[in-house]
Formats: sequence, structure tokens, C-alpha cells
Amino acid sequence: MRYQSRRAFLKELGLSTAVLPLVMNLPSLGFAADRAIRKQRLIVMFSPNGIVPKTYWPDEVGDKFELKEIMQPLKAYQDQMLVIKGVADRVRGDGDSHMRGMSCLLTGIELLPGNIQGGSHTPAGWASGQSVDQEIKRFLQSQPETRTRFGSLEFGVNVPHRADPWTRMVYAGSNKPIAPIDDPYQMFEKIYGQMKDRKSLASILDDVREDLKKVRTKLSREDKQLLEEHETYVRQMEQELKAGQEQKLSIEVPVQEVGVKNDNDHMPVTSKMQIDLMVNSLANDMARVATLQYTNSVGQARMKWLGIEDGHHGLSHKPDSDEDAQEKLTKINKWFCEQLAYLVQKLDKTPEPNGEGTLLDNTLVVWTNELGKGNSHTLNDVPLVLVGKGLDFKMGRSLQFKMVPHNRFLMSLAHGMGHHVKTFGNPNFCGDGILSELT
Repeated sequence: MRYQSRRAFLKELGLSTAVLPLVMNLPSLGFAADRAIRKQRLIVMFSPNGIVPKTYWPDEVGDKFELKEIMQPLKAYQDQMLVIKGVADRVRGDGDSHMRGMSCLLTGIELLPGNIQGGSHTPAGWASGQSVDQEIKRFLQSQPETRTRFGSLEFGVNVPHRADPWTRMVYAGSNKPIAPIDDPYQMFEKIYGQMKDRKSLASILDDVREDLKKVRTKLSREDKQLLEEHETYVRQMEQELKAGQEQKLSIEVPVQEVGVKNDNDHMPVTSKMQIDLMVNSLANDMARVATLQYTNSVGQARMKWLGIEDGHHGLSHKPDSDEDAQEKLTKINKWFCEQLAYLVQKLDKTPEPNGEGTLLDNTLVVWTNELGKGNSHTLNDVPLVLVGKGLDFKMGRSLQFKMVPHNRFLMSLAHGMGHHVKTFGNPNFCGDGILSELT
């Protein structure tokens, strides 16, 4: 059956508006986008304070490479990975390495002059240009066939309340940082409805569950499978709500105010909730671009669930000879990799709406960091791990470059999404064009 309008669809079936984001892309209802147009997606995941080179970088180059301890959680997806070494953040100017590493990571351009004092260098302000994810969003939103409700979604996990160049990597333009939302209930409200507290969220979920039952009779066999994914997500949110009430795993205040953050000890729970929410929103084509930011540059997360009481940033300053610190940093970075693996698995298990395969077939996930190594504050060898087939790069390889400006990598992401920019960020670092080796 084909409905002439969403209003007629709602009226005939007696549905609430809360269910619309979950069903508007089901082809059986006639509102879905053209199947022939591929839905490419880009996700950038960030974790801070550098990595441990000896337990991170593969020794080999090419398609026969061994994953070190940190990247072992991705073993099952090694044939869909690109590990890229030798890309450098060549942007200099005001600010310390953490500030420039974070706020120049996706912008590829200098920080503005400002009065925010760095750790040891000159003070600075915000980045002076747009981040590549937002440039890709602008490009996609400019075309009806790739336009989505939000264009991009910015997720966070335990990001501090303060706003400065150490805490922001996404920029809408010069001097325009975008704060990630690190409260999954606030993100749920943004995406699926206006609720004031958990009780009203539960009410919304009740309505959604009943409405999905009404829609089921109108769907094809293929769409019913996708509907089951939506119903599973609703059940997961209900379980998370119950867990939050019984185990106090989430924010205690009833009103989801801007700036209310989840605390350090519940990062594993928040991480899972945010990833589940991200994948569900991408499956519903609410955005084609997303970012997932864990803490921030100089972040001091204390990963007690790993048996680590030390702050992450403090550990990252320890010398390489401190074996205890190196072991703890390896555990921390492996935990971040486990979150990436969960995200990749979730994408791989989610059928592609209106198409063939899974979300991972049309999604590229980039895992990166603001520093190559914490105790040296180097901006060389920016950690880059790519997973998924979304941009049609040649996967299953370990690549090594020599001090290639990361602007060229950012340009490659734009080109992979169909946006053929001639430069990105500081044009002085773009002269050799995209990294042709990726394809």
C-alpha cells in the first residue's frame, strides 16, 4: 500500500509521531528513498592521549599483517581494516600539541589567536575552519537525494562540561565548535521525541511499541525483518531505563538539562547505549555522518572497571621505561578498541534498509587520536584505523607513509563520500592531493 502523505498514514493507522523515525524508511509504506541511491556513511571515533606504539602498530606492510595487543578485538574484521601509519598533523601556530591535535584533527587548519593558555606553548582560541565531517554533511545536505533529517549526529562519552580546544574536534566553521551530546537520554530526546524525564520517555516507548504492532500488518517480509531491529532497539532502551532505576547507572536528575554528564564509572554503560543509539539512527537514515568522542584531549578517565585507578592523561606522560604504565595504557587503548569492535559488529548485524547487505557494507568507521604518542606529544604518526567498506577503499591492509600531511587524508574522506574537494584546511598541506594508495 502507498500513502500519499505522512499525515494520511498517521491518521489511518492512529499512530503517534514518535514512531515516524522508525518506519519512514520502510519501502512497503512508500516513503522510502530511492533504492538505487547508495547510502554511504562516515563515522569518526576519537579516543585521547596517544597510543602505545609497540602494542599498536603492525610491524608488517601490505595485506599480511599481524594485529598487536591493542587491536586484537578487531581480529574478526581484519579483512575489512586499513591501518595507516605515517600520517602527520603538520598544522602549527598557536596552542599546545593537545589543543592543536584535538581541534586541528578534523579541521586541518590553524587555531585562531585567543587567551586559552596551553600546557607549555602560546595561548590560542578555537579552530579557524570547518571540520571535514561538517563539510561532508554540508555537501550531502545540499542534494535532495542524500539529504537527511539531521545530516550529522555528534555523540560523546564522558566529555567534560567545560568548552575549550581540548574538548572539541567538530566545527561548523571558523570559531564555531560543536559540542557532542554525551547523555544518551538527551540524544534520544533529540532524535525520537520531546521528553522531560525518564517517566515520559517510558511513555514514549510504550506508544512506539504499540504503534509498531499496528504497522506490522502493512509490511513486506523484508521490511518486517527491519521492523524487528527497531523493536529490539525499543526493548533495549526499556532495559537501560530499568537498569538505570535499579542500579543507578545513569543520570539521577529527572530533567535532561544541557550539560548534564554521565560520570566516569559508568562509561562502559554509556558507551554501549550511545553506540546502539547511533547505529539505530543511521539505520533510520537520520544522518549519514556521525562522530563518537570518548572523553577529551588530556582526558583523565579512571578506568576502574579495568582495575586501573590512575588518570589516563597522567599515565600517558610516564616514560616508555615504566612498564606498569605501558601495560595500563595498552589496556586502556584496547578497551577503546573493544568499543570500536562493538560498533563495527552492530553495523555488521544491522540489515541495510531498502538495500542489500548490512550497514557496514556502506559505512566507513575511522578510529583516531589527537597524538601519536602521549609522553612526547608528537603530532606525527596520527593513529588511524579504518573499518568498513563504505568509501570503497581497498581494505585488509597495513599502510606506511612518511610524514604525509593529514589534510590529504581528510581530502580522501571527502572524495570517498563523493565530494571532490581540491583542498581542505590549510591548502599548503594539500598540494599532492588525496592519498591514492587508499584505493
